Amino acid sequence: MRARVIVRLKPGVLDPQGAAVEDALHTLGFTGASNVRVQKLIELDVDAADADACKLLVLEMADQLLRNPVIEDCGVEVLQ
Repeated sequence: MRARVIVRLKPGVLDPQGAAVEDALHTLGFTGASNVRVQKLIELDVDAADADACKLLVLEMADQLLRNPVIEDCGVEVLQ
């Protein structure tokens, strides 16, 4: 099964990469851009019996490696 993980900083955590992108957008004339946040998208194939088992396995992977649980949240989507 194919799964997609979106890792994002928790609300209130500073996002220096997002701030740099926002500054660059303003420099390019896109002054309407604000509150830019950068996320990571990870897609992977998982050997699992069904979608529920796949999601649980990917959440475990996220907790152990794919995200820093202190400052990042994540969402998992199983793709059919």
